[in-house]
Parts: sequence; C-alpha cells; structure tokens
Amino acid sequence: MSVPVAPVKLLAVLAALALGACSTVEKLNPFGSSGPKVKPAELAPIQSTAELRSAWQASVGSAGEFAFSPAVVGDSVYAAARDGAIARFDGGRQVWRIVVGQPISGGVGSDGKLVVGGTSKGEVLAFDAANGRELWKARVSSEVLAAPAVTEGLAIVRSGDSRIFGFDAVDGKRRWVYQRSTPTLSLRSNVGVVTAGKVTLAGFPGGKLVAIANNNDAAVWEVTVALPKGATELERVADVTSSPVVSGSTVCAAAFQGRAACFDSNTGNTLWSREMSSSAGLDIDNRYVYVTDDKGAVHALDRNSGASIWKQDKLTLRSLSRPLALGSYVAVADYQGVVHLLRREDGAFAARATTDGSAVRAEPVRFGAGFLVQTANGGLYALEAR
Repeated sequence: MSVPVAPVKLLAVLAALALGACSTVEKLNPFGSSGPKVKPAELAPIQSTAELRSAWQASVGSAGEFAFSPAVVGDSVYAAARDGAIARFDGGRQVWRIVVGQPISGGVGSDGKLVVGGTSKGEVLAFDAANGRELWKARVSSEVLAAPAVTEGLAIVRSGDSRIFGFDAVDGKRRWVYQRSTPTLSLRSNVGVVTAGKVTLAGFPGGKLVAIANNNDAAVWEVTVALPKGATELERVADVTSSPVVSGSTVCAAAFQGRAACFDSNTGNTLWSREMSSSAGLDIDNRYVYVTDDKGAVHALDRNSGASIWKQDKLTLRSLSRPLALGSYVAVADYQGVVHLLRREDGAFAARATTDGSAVRAEPVRFGAGFLVQTANGGLYALEAR
C-alpha cells in the first residue's frame, strides 16, 4: 500500500499515515500534482551577474503526476510523456515522434542505439533510436518510475519494488535480477540507477548504496549512506531516493532523514559522511559536493572532507531539484518551473529563468555546454549559462 507525502515535510507524512497504515510512503513530489503544502519562499528580485540563455525549447507532452527527465546522447535528446509519446530532438528539431499505445510512467534511457522506457504496469519497451521503431518488450515485477539505463549491451531497469533488472539490449531477454530485503516502510520515489564502468550503482530503502556487477547480479560492494534511527517506523525511514553521482574514483549519495556521504568507487570505503536529509540529491565537481536538502536549502560541501563551504537558504520549500554543477555555477529548478543559477564560490544568485510555470520534478540533465530541464507540462528547455 502507498501513502502520499512530501519529500521533506514530516507533518504531511504523519497526516497521511493517520488516514491509513501502509508500507510505502510516497514523496510529495515528483508524484503529486499539487505544490508544497506549506507556503514556499517568495522570490525576491536579484541582481543578475550572469545570463541563463535559452538555446531552444520544445514540447513532448504532460508528465501527469509522474516525473520525466530526458536522455541525452551527443546532440540528440530523447523524451517521453505520460500519454505514451516518445520523441527524439536534434538541436531542438523533432526527428521522430511515436505514441506507444499505453501510458509511460518514467523517463527514457538511451545509448544512441536503443531507447528504453517503462510503464506503471511493469512493461519495459525498447525502440530503435534512429527511427522510433519498436524492437522488443519485457516485463518487470512492478511499476517503472525511473528512466532505465542503457550500457554495455544491457538495458538496466529499476522497478518500484526496488528490484534491478538487466535485459539484453538486442532481444530483451532477462539476464539477471538483483533484489534485497527492504524495510516495512519506505519512500516511493523516481530514483533510478547510475552506470559506472562495469558496475551499476543503486540506492535502496534503509540507506544502502550497492555496486552491482553488470555481467551478473553480484554485489561488488555495499555501503551504508544512512542508518535508520528513531522509535517509530516513520522516524526510521532513511532511504536513498536520489541517484548517486560519480566523479573519478569518488561516488557520493544522500538519504532522506539521513546523511550525505562520499565513498571510494572501487572499494566502497567511506571518505566522509555528515548529517543532512536530502530526497532531491546532490552533484559533484572537482572542488565541491552540492546538496539540495529537504528544507529547500542548497549546500556546497568540501569534496575531500564534507566541511560546509556555503549555504543558500532563500529558496525554502520550493521543492527544489537536484543541483547541477556547471563550471562557475550551480543550477537548481523549482515547483514553478523557475531555474535558479547560483555562483559556485559563494552560492549567491547569479541569474534566473522561467519556463512554462509547471514544476520541474526530475533532475536537470547536462547537455552540451549547458543543461536540459523537462517540466510537468511537457516543456523541454535547453539552457546555457553565460
């Protein structure tokens, strides 16, 4: 059973649980159509020191109550909508568009040859990236809420019950499935998987991060991002609900009601960890780790030690996305489709851009010299910081 709640608001969780006991706690966003239940921070005027320029924009269709993020391969962008539309855009120009005949419940993944998406009924659909022709179908054990990953001849799909499936990219035959026990109560989220060389990295309910071998379902290493703590099941929710990030030999992850932490990607040894609740996630560059916490503040932490560098707290409760490191800047987007550009060195506002007014529920995606956001109403915006 599921209970809808906010990613950060414990009061909303408690109210939901009062209506009925369930095994999965839903995040307020990305699967809620409404905005935050508590009044978010008003946007004050800023003194712009940079420009967020729109390179192009397009539309793929509404996400409904789900979270959709585009897949980027070179100059090509692949995007999906709740009504079953999948499209490819090159330089903002639509190359092809198909409607698969059933609703899609997460974004798509691609390696430039194959495009893979999933449905709320657990179907996995694969298409030719060149023309959108259907190639194969497969099935997983529950709804697909996250974009699959396509790598090394595999389509790797996460199901809503936290199983990870590896399918042959050519014919869709299942090669392996990774599963583990999960706590009684967990967050419903659109967290996917990240591939890094020969392994797939996945966060799990209970605060675990696992590196899974791509050639089978063996766990290469497993680490604890956060330990559940508290007297009740609700207090003990400490799930990794955002994708880990990898930079060189470092992998970092964050947990709801838990910690942000970095590990050695080869061994899983802990480099540092610190208390910080985050359901949106983090990003990393050569100096800092950037984290969006569950109150809507953006933090910069020292990459080597986790020490605080700065904190931007003027976007409280605006349901911020994962931060995206962009050279001299850091970008986040919010529940009104506003994209905020922060200065890397001190977190001050550098620029701001509006989209179509609907929420950016999924994480921004790097694209060329800039990045892409996909809104709940289906707008695709290619932005560049100058």
